[in-house]
Amino acid sequence: MTVLSARGLAKAYGETPVFSGVDLDLAAGEIVALLGESGAGKSTLLNCLAGLDEADTGSITLDGHDLRALDDEARSALRRRSLGFVFQAFHLLPHLSVADNVALPLRLLGHADDARVAQMLAAVDLGGLAARMPRQLSGGQLQRVAIARALVHRPRLVLADEPTGNLDARHAAEVLALLRRCALEAGAACLLVTHSERAAEAADRRLRLDAQGLHAA
Repeated sequence: MTVLSARGLAKAYGETPVFSGVDLDLAAGEIVALLGESGAGKSTLLNCLAGLDEADTGSITLDGHDLRALDDEARSALRRRSLGFVFQAFHLLPHLSVADNVALPLRLLGHADDARVAQMLAAVDLGGLAARMPRQLSGGQLQRVAIARALVHRPRLVLADEPTGNLDARHAAEVLALLRRCALEAGAACLLVTHSERAAEAADRRLRLDAQGLHAA
């Protein structure tokens, strides 16, 4: 089953093209690695697929909905329900504890579930740090909190921008295994931007974004 389908996506900033002619299908249960040189537009493409940025041309269908046809309110509701996003800069709320940061997607949906939050924190090896504040964590721990938050509401699509970039080899392997379990158990698709060959090798497919568009790597 196709979770996300994009056709003919193009994006430019003024006279500077970022990417063009991007076609992409992501199926339930698969993990796809997105590779490319720095500045190739990988993060911008993720933002467009999430509806956080607007592509100049093309279409995006997410979980059966035409993303670009939705107004801002409907697009936000679809993101809350169907999307998990791991940002490169974490974007944790500094005034909330680790547990409250992870619980945020569930609370926005009106489905508070302390047991699910505890399950996700245990899955990323942070079960003993639930009460800590983000300022008390290392970069690698912040990354794992962000990943737990992205997966806690069992999204249909996970977009991850360098999800293992701040992790040591052991925790990187655990995070990739967690993404795999999420994909299989929840029928989710996962697209992860990475410069790590180890992470890319763990994916079902490898795609490369360059000036010619998106193609198999």
